[in-house]
Amino acid sequence: MSIPQSGGGPIERHEQLAEYLASGCKPKQDWRIGTEHEKFGYCKDTLRPIPYEGPRSVLAVLEGLRDVHGWSPVEEGGKLIGLEKDGANVSLEPGGQLELSGAPIETIHQTCDEVNDHLREVKDIADKVGVGFIGLGAAPIWMHDDMPLMPKGRYKLMDSYMQKVGTMGRTMMRRTCTVQVNLDFSSEPDMVQKLRVALALQPVATALFANSPFFEGKPNGHKSWRARVWRDLDPARTGMLPFVFEEGFGFEAYADYALDVPMYFVYRDGKYIDALGQSFRDFLRGELPALPGEKPTLSDWADHLTTTFPEARIKKFMEMRGADGGPWRRLCALPAFWVGLMYDQSALDAAWDVCKGWDAETRDALRVAASVDGLQARVGDIHMHELAREVLNISEAGLKARARSGGGGMIPDETHFLNALRESVETGKAPADELLDRYNSDWAGDLSRIYADYSY
Repeated sequence: MSIPQSGGGPIERHEQLAEYLASGCKPKQDWRIGTEHEKFGYCKDTLRPIPYEGPRSVLAVLEGLRDVHGWSPVEEGGKLIGLEKDGANVSLEPGGQLELSGAPIETIHQTCDEVNDHLREVKDIADKVGVGFIGLGAAPIWMHDDMPLMPKGRYKLMDSYMQKVGTMGRTMMRRTCTVQVNLDFSSEPDMVQKLRVALALQPVATALFANSPFFEGKPNGHKSWRARVWRDLDPARTGMLPFVFEEGFGFEAYADYALDVPMYFVYRDGKYIDALGQSFRDFLRGELPALPGEKPTLSDWADHLTTTFPEARIKKFMEMRGADGGPWRRLCALPAFWVGLMYDQSALDAAWDVCKGWDAETRDALRVAASVDGLQARVGDIHMHELAREVLNISEAGLKARARSGGGGMIPDETHFLNALRESVETGKAPADELLDRYNSDWAGDLSRIYADYSY
């Protein structure tokens, strides 16, 4: 979840809303990669989720990262709720999941180094306090009441609202994890093409990274239960955004969409003010019930943009949001997959050629089928396994064309970060399929074995 935004002046013209989004445009040489991933923490002796406070807790891990590894504290209401260092953030998710929001960096080599350093630091502290961390799309065994809500004002407001607008919002908050990548665009036309490709092909990422076939102690009938949860969260702020594919779409149309997403809060003086269900359009007129007579700043707009949850979204950059959290190798594979598709124009054009003929019904059907069947999904004459193979080939070509070397020049490009996905395409099995195989064979239905076998 995002941290409060800052630095924006008053909104005096409606055009500033779209201009804020457009201000993210950067020349290609300044494009960066920001990787985010979440993970579940648990007590090693009990396999129960870690609480906020105590000797084996999220707080103990945060304090250890602060004291041993040089991270600076981020507090809210006197509580340690995050860390920051060198442009990166470690944040606390609603159910105690720990998230790394990586710094904007240039190559997948650097991204993977950052992920590796972070997981080594976390493991160093976690081992000392008797805690483990595991990368999955959904908590495999724990029930809702097992998961403590973390002490952040944003989460308290969201928690009270979620059951009014959907059936799975509180499940999303406490019992799901994702990995995503944030990428740049150079212009409005570039943003439009990238967002269309991102939305249309997000089900391919869901299928390739599907890693949540268990929930509440048993198989759930889906390869990505996390993706299933997001389909029943809040229709006003989730989904595939069909208007993005309409003629004339641009920053203004996205701003209009975001204006119609009901608000959660306004952040003032270190506190979250309840604006649940209220309208940002009213806020622009100075008629917000939560703050009567007050008009918003660009920081308020930036905060509001973080409360839209489609499968891909834009702020001053673009976020790919369709993948389950997963094992170590796949935390590097996700940014590699999307960078290959998005940061080389020939690859981006080829990716658009794959999906430009699909209608909204096809895109929605692929989203549903990916969550249920993963790489075995079929929609009409589209076979997800073959689609994934085609898209992965395009991504690999894009990474080769980028030719960003690593290892002191010994590694010519970033294509090897796709190896985990190549294995899935070769075998037809995503992580969820491998988990189900283990559950039905050597685990003999004992799902507690997942912690020892799949933790970082």
